Order: sequence, then structure tokens, then C-alpha cells
Amino acid sequence: MKGKIILLLLVISMQSMAQEEVLYVPNIQTDFIPDGKASNEHWQSSSWILMPKIDTIYTPYTTRFKVLYSTKGMYVFFEGTDTKVTSSYRKDFSDMYKADVFEVFLHPQPEMPLYFEYEINPFNKELVLLIPNLRKGIAGWQPWHYTGAKKTIKKVHIQRENGKMTGWSAEVFIPFSLLSPLENNPPKKGTTWKGTFCRLDYDSGKMIKWSWAPIKVGFHEYKNYWTIVFD
Repeated sequence: MKGKIILLLLVISMQSMAQEEVLYVPNIQTDFIPDGKASNEHWQSSSWILMPKIDTIYTPYTTRFKVLYSTKGMYVFFEGTDTKVTSSYRKDFSDMYKADVFEVFLHPQPEMPLYFEYEINPFNKELVLLIPNLRKGIAGWQPWHYTGAKKTIKKVHIQRENGKMTGWSAEVFIPFSLLSPLENNPPKKGTTWKGTFCRLDYDSGKMIKWSWAPIKVGFHEYKNYWTIVFD
């Protein structure tokens, strides 16, 4: 019994010593138009980050992402292996999280339970929300006057070999002006945010989740988000 207690304390100690990953986001001096393939040379300054799967359900799919930023906004590039699109959502601002999707969560001011959520699906449709996470409940608010400099620029690419789908990627520019209700924004060199980058896939008939930050059940566990540093 004593040995089991010591082992348990050791496991707890090792878990408490686990180091949080920090994402250092490279800065670029000129903006560009996403093409869904990360073809722009600026992406060469950003390293791939593997997105771990957090569910025990088996899938052969892998997911990774890259991030950049300019004075105007943040660029995110997702890439995931996949053999089919499991989604029927062909309109923006639909319930896309019920099907295949990539997601971004940005929490510029961690002291406040208020953060930004972005989703994009294989049909190049998006869901853009500001999330107040209060009283153990969440509510999503769509952007007001979502036009012009506030609007994201996005592009999806379906990867194929010999006519068969092998994966899909999404490249998104998120303007900082879209996040204007949030403090600690726009970021500058040395600014730190919290956040995570996620994926949902339903090809198995069940929801399978990937997340950069170590969430346990759902992507809205904002206290578990990891640190983003604008380099």
C-alpha cells in the first residue's frame, strides 16, 4: 500500500512538472493573400507544430499548423491528412463544429473570460465568434459590421493523389481589427496571449479532436490554453 501511495505521488509530481509549450510567432513586414497552400515565401520563417490527438478513438490522420503575424493581423496555416470530407455545411456562420473543421482560439487578455473563436471547414466556409465564458457557460457573438478591413481572408485546398483525397489545408488571415473589442490587442513584439489551435474530424462516425493545448474534454477550457508570444 505504501508503495502504491509513493507511486501515485510520483505521478502527480511528474504531471505538475510538465512544461507548458510556448508558441513563438514570427513577424513579417509585408502582408500577402492566402492561397490555401502556404505558397508564400514568408512561411519559410515559421516552423511546423504538430497538433496532438486528444481522443482515444483510432484514426490514421495527422494534423499540423504554422503561424505568422504582421502589423495588421495573424496568419494561420492548417494541414491535415484525410480521405474524405464529412460535412454538409456550405454556409458561413453555420454549426460547422458538428463536422470536419479546423479551429483557432485566441485569448489576448487571460484575466478576462472573453476570447475569440474561428472555424473553417473544407468548403471554405467560416464561423467567427466572440465567446464570453461566464458562469460555467458559453455564448457566441457574431462580429458587427463584418466587412472591409475587419473581414478575414481565407482559402482552402483539397489535396489529392491519383484522383483520391489525401488531406486538406486551410490558410487564414485574421485581422487584428476584428479582435478590436479585446484588450492587449493589437500585439507588438514581446506581447503574450493565450490560445490553442484545434481540429475536429467525423469520418469515423464519432467526433475526434486534436488540440495544441492540453484540453481534456472541450476546446472552451480556456484556463488550459497555452502561451503565444509575438516574436
